Amino acid sequence: MKLSLSRREMFIKVTQAHGVSGYESEISKVLKSYYEGYCDEIIYDNLGSIYAVKKSKTKNPVRVMVAAHMDEVGFRVGKINGDGTLKFSNVPSGIWEQVVMTSRLTIKTQTGEHIPGVVNAIAPHRLTPELRAKPLPVNMMIVDVGCSSADEVKKLGINIGDTVVLDGEFVELNGGKRLLSKAFDNRYGCLMTIEALKALKGVELPYDLYIGADVQEEVGCRGAQTAANMIKPDFAIVLDCSPAMDTSGDASGSGDGLGHLGQGVLNRFGDGSFIAFPQLLAWQREMCDKCNVPYQYFSSTGGTDAGLIHKSNAGVLTLTHCICARNIHTSGSIIDLGDYDGAQKVLVAMLRALSAKQIEQFKESSR
Repeated sequence: MKLSLSRREMFIKVTQAHGVSGYESEISKVLKSYYEGYCDEIIYDNLGSIYAVKKSKTKNPVRVMVAAHMDEVGFRVGKINGDGTLKFSNVPSGIWEQVVMTSRLTIKTQTGEHIPGVVNAIAPHRLTPELRAKPLPVNMMIVDVGCSSADEVKKLGINIGDTVVLDGEFVELNGGKRLLSKAFDNRYGCLMTIEALKALKGVELPYDLYIGADVQEEVGCRGAQTAANMIKPDFAIVLDCSPAMDTSGDASGSGDGLGHLGQGVLNRFGDGSFIAFPQLLAWQREMCDKCNVPYQYFSSTGGTDAGLIHKSNAGVLTLTHCICARNIHTSGSIIDLGDYDGAQKVLVAMLRALSAKQIEQFKESSR
């Protein structure tokens, strides 16, 4: 099990693109370059969410929305110090403070330049006993970009408000069985949209397919709301990457919670913003069985774009189609390639099987 050279290149381009919430244009352009040639048109909402549209020849077709999100967690520059170092802003990042110290990072300037840097570490003997006993607060951390004055920082093009991501190169682990990178939450979903479009090239669908990626999921699923109101879907599938709970240190790797790498698609029955539709969960399990792809039950206290999409317009039947990753919201997230490929196989099978009649039957099940 290993990525082909072309797929590896795609995984690198998609995961390594810089795209903090509200500043997703770089990853959006990458997605557009892959969507072109596999759809009839590309549309955007006014916040920047991008969707490839594959139109049906059916008269008055229903609309199916497949939504990933393209933003990643990250920081903003909050202060330029006189000695040429920087401080993060106090805007919430979604990143746990304990994983930040000594991380290499990239600052994206307003002109699109990528400036490398690192989070400086304070020598242990310079810390008070109280500070040594807990993670250093982000607002006390210092970012070093190799400058010795504020003027040098400004000459690099860095300004207050510029976005910052922790570096995490794409690496294949264990012969390609597992994949390590930053931003698998949720470049997993972005990759799935590309490969699903490719798999459906030349396939006539009995519905209009809107497949793409929303902006600003990590700060409240904002793009999901505007995109759903634009598309007005009859049915939606949300692609996202959820936290694995399988690293207890025992030999089986069983962990003490739901979500294990290598155990397949997440049959996500509930989270903090969404109660899954039971008829859709049953359908997902059925399609997994037909594709000989494993699945696992999953719930989370967090949420996905499904939380906003299912409440849009008059309500939308929505299914989450996720896999899990270790270390989400860090620069070193890990997914299982078998989980990814299995989820992709099932997604394409579901999109081939869907019809207006099937969607209507799903709706009847809720009445």
